[in-house]
Amino acid sequence: MDERTQLIERELEALYQVSQVLNRPLGLKAKLEGILEILQDCAGMRSGMLALREQEGDALEVCSVLRSDGAKIEKPVRYEPGEGLMGTILDAGRTIVVERIADEPRFLGKLGLYDPALPFIGSPIRVGDHDLVGVLAAQPVDRQWLDVRARFLEMVANLIAQSIDLLRGMERKQLDLAAERDQLKQSLRRNYGFDNIVGRSPPMQRVFELVRQVAKWNTTVLIRGESGTGKEAIANAIHYNSACAGGPFVKLNCAALPDNLLESELFGHEKGAFSGAIAQRKGRFELANHGTIFLDEIGETSPSFQAKLLRIIQEGEFDRVGGTQTLKVQVRIIAATNRNLEEEVEAGRFREDLYYRLNVMPIFMPPLRDRLEDIPELAEFLLKRISQQQGGRPLTIKESAIRLLMRHNWPGNVRELENCLERAAILSPDGVIDRDVIAMTGLEDSDMAITGPAVKKPEINFEGMDEREQVIAALEQTGWVQAKAARLLNMTPRQIAYRVRTLNIKMKRI
Repeated sequence: MDERTQLIERELEALYQVSQVLNRPLGLKAKLEGILEILQDCAGMRSGMLALREQEGDALEVCSVLRSDGAKIEKPVRYEPGEGLMGTILDAGRTIVVERIADEPRFLGKLGLYDPALPFIGSPIRVGDHDLVGVLAAQPVDRQWLDVRARFLEMVANLIAQSIDLLRGMERKQLDLAAERDQLKQSLRRNYGFDNIVGRSPPMQRVFELVRQVAKWNTTVLIRGESGTGKEAIANAIHYNSACAGGPFVKLNCAALPDNLLESELFGHEKGAFSGAIAQRKGRFELANHGTIFLDEIGETSPSFQAKLLRIIQEGEFDRVGGTQTLKVQVRIIAATNRNLEEEVEAGRFREDLYYRLNVMPIFMPPLRDRLEDIPELAEFLLKRISQQQGGRPLTIKESAIRLLMRHNWPGNVRELENCLERAAILSPDGVIDRDVIAMTGLEDSDMAITGPAVKKPEINFEGMDEREQVIAALEQTGWVQAKAARLLNMTPRQIAYRVRTLNIKMKRI
């Protein structure tokens, strides 16, 4: 076998090893260093150098060098466009072969690597047809078959180009994902901040103060209150304003699953633990590690399940269903219930020891009927959300509609109010919600008697109302007595009777 054939076989073996290095799960720098070693050990190309184009400019920066003494680059070495032989190769976009370095005036020798009596080969690293991203250079150990060596170096440069393109694409995606993650975190903090929980009434202000205090610490929180009062919104606010806001926030409605599925859902299971467990699965507690888990409707769980829950709250450890390994997690627990847990404990339906573990920091959510003064602001807030759900459709609510909403007892709390407004938005062809539209939702037919202390009727502000709205507001304020409403509007009884008839106002009997 002649020497040329032997050289080609060595180069083929070197190409195979280069492809293996590029397929390894290594960083770009480690891959490039490995390639330079292969060039020297297998292909007789010493003093390898790789310079990559800066992503923010056109200059080349040397990023990997194979020195015979093993020394590293002390300071960055750069080549401006057209500078020296390296800059010329990048500008020309083609391989340049120098038979003897000493005879090449463009060679600068910034790194002091090369023997001036030997040849030099440099190949551009090209992504696609036009995107030149760097230069691969090396020094053959002799002048034999420089055309074969140049062709070999071009092949290696092409392999490197594919890897650089993939890695830089991954870097861009990682940067985009990091930026998107940060944007989402900021959005979550905005959406779940204290300013986005509506309520200026004294009961809600007390809730806000408790939330601000408890968010500073990793203590267990029990949010109590009727269904629909916004317990989940408070849990969100606690998490996203706490030290573990960067961690996961995992939710589970305990009332939605039977005990056997609830245990698997919270603690996970091993493969084959039960029929249908075809693979290992992590539970919610494991997924919430270094974050927060929100256990809604905790009062609906059975005493047998409560015993298992008590262990993880006390010790921070649990076993997957069907598993033998004890796992530990660091999770902040926020629970919520609409039940009277004291009565449940007394009746033996809720474990007393778990009750005391959960009730470290109780937060009581007031029912909507105890904070009717929040309804105008709540209605505006909810209508904005409904507007987004309906494709940005403009929605407005009249004062007469607000007054009708404030006369309702709201057994379903904020959730009922949102449902009522969503129905009203659907029933309003022009997006203007007045008293008649609210009445069409069925609210007028419900129990309008406010239980408990009498609620003071809001004072009427006639500014901005049309004539029909003014007449309705005055009638409501005066108990639908036309004579009294006429005095409020500086009209005669005959004038207001005429307007009731012509404006198609349906009179009520109180």
